[in-house]
Amino acid sequence: MKNFWKLGLALALFVSSASDAAAPASPPNGARDHMQAGTGSYGCTAGDIAHYVARRAAGLISVDGRLEEPSWQLAEKSPRFVDMVSGEPGFYDTRAAVLWDDEYLYVGIWLEEPYVEARLTRNGSLIFQESDAEVFIDGGDAYSEFETNALGTTYQDFFIWQDATKKGGAFDVPEFDVLKHHALTFAGDYDREVASFWKGTHPRGLRWAFLDWEFPGLLKAVRVDGKINDSAEADKGWTVELAFPWKGMKWLAAGRSLPPRDGDTWRIFFGRFELLKLAGHELNPHPAWVWSRHAVYDTHIPECFPYIQMSNKTVGQP
Repeated sequence: MKNFWKLGLALALFVSSASDAAAPASPPNGARDHMQAGTGSYGCTAGDIAHYVARRAAGLISVDGRLEEPSWQLAEKSPRFVDMVSGEPGFYDTRAAVLWDDEYLYVGIWLEEPYVEARLTRNGSLIFQESDAEVFIDGGDAYSEFETNALGTTYQDFFIWQDATKKGGAFDVPEFDVLKHHALTFAGDYDREVASFWKGTHPRGLRWAFLDWEFPGLLKAVRVDGKINDSAEADKGWTVELAFPWKGMKWLAAGRSLPPRDGDTWRIFFGRFELLKLAGHELNPHPAWVWSRHAVYDTHIPECFPYIQMSNKTVGQP
């Protein structure tokens, strides 16, 4: 607890030095230093990227947010999540694990948090405005985004790289009609600096963002170990349990088998953002802790997502 208060004091001093905490945040130095729109590399190095072997679940999994089945107890957890830019361990412990069977890809996330708070209750709200957990699944030319807060309120969308959209191409279908679905252009987390004003910071450029998209058949649950939105007593944290149906991943398969074959590899992002208010000031940008360091404050870099390799071995087998 003593260390916690030292950390709080340090953060408070940091926040108090800001001239206007309520103003929109500028890109952190880590993001500005890597802004090379349209050319070069962006973000992490190969050595930053995590590798994980996901095993088959041993029996049925009930998606209730508890993560209590034997499969979850036996599953290998990730290391402690790290700061998305620096790679230093996050000061709240966060771990994730992945399982699968012929129907679903399962994700479990354990989030330490002494005072669990969540206020947004409408699905589709910008959940990253408060503390959240996030999972992105990459499909090469497209990727999905899922976010949840501790109330189980969710935010989902689907991104298609614009260089992959063409007449007669794979995404030239009614489901991704940019006019019908009011798709927006998206260039990254920070796309309004001079050097990246039109095409963003990522060398690949712009994406179409479909905000009305939801992952087909997704099962999701959240459980709080404590009393949410009550600071009278400290909480232990919260857990997230997700089941992504393989049959809902046709736009992300990129030629891979659904369900996967032994040895197939997927790229998946796991992270959390933490809303912190100290002395009445909101810390901006929000601390971001992830499985694999991105080296910049930007979640939308699929080439930095961890490698998740599917194994036909059942969890717990040697």
